Amino acid sequence: MDIESKSIALLIDAENISPKYIEIIIDEANKYGKINYRRVYGDWTTPQLNPWKQRISEFGLTPVQQYAYTSGKNSSDFTLIIDAMDILYSGKVNSFCIVSSDSDFTKLVTRLREDNMFVFGMGESKTPISLVNSCETFAYLDKMLSAEKVPLPLEEKKEEVAAKKKPAKTQTPKLESSITPLNKIKIEVKNIIEQNMEDDGWAYWSLVAQLIQRKFPGFHPRNYGENVRVIQFFEKMDEFEIKKLNTVIHIRNKSKA
Repeated sequence: MDIESKSIALLIDAENISPKYIEIIIDEANKYGKINYRRVYGDWTTPQLNPWKQRISEFGLTPVQQYAYTSGKNSSDFTLIIDAMDILYSGKVNSFCIVSSDSDFTKLVTRLREDNMFVFGMGESKTPISLVNSCETFAYLDKMLSAEKVPLPLEEKKEEVAAKKKPAKTQTPKLESSITPLNKIKIEVKNIIEQNMEDDGWAYWSLVAQLIQRKFPGFHPRNYGENVRVIQFFEKMDEFEIKKLNTVIHIRNKSKA
């Protein structure tokens, strides 16, 4: 499926995702095609979602109300899932973008892909690996924000300053990141090259890149502090050698040189 042909349903879990990422979310989704649906879900009667209200009209989002009928549960999950299935059966889109760090959406993504939908996700580094790997591709918003150094809106800057002035509390355990360790990426690239190389040890980069993306949907150089193209990322490594012939790029393990 060509990128230009994608019609997208963008569904955002506002109770799980900060509005500071909205510009990145829209820009990233636009890379895949036309955004037909722009829906953001949450209980809009709660003060916690006030920062989102300021961004809704700016980015043409449609807020969808979901009251919290039970405590301790993300209320927007149910409505988002029902809406996603309604949109699927309408036949008006061929792609979904699910924006959340909640593993509860893993089954939804799997179900959408069973109907041949292209599903890409966005969330923070804390997103469980089950949700990341269920998507065709996954972008870590906190890493993208850090790489692009997008300035925070004025209201969020005020909140950030106020938070720093508050007395220090007992530190809570840091949530584990689902970002794949770089060493594991390198090992897998080496294995892919071994399995797909020609007699001279060279493998087509386009094939290697495609297989890496399938193996690790959340992979991107910015996850490791390098906001560069993927080929440039591997070009810097001592383990690999890159050869460019016109528009064709090859890669091989240096041990095979």
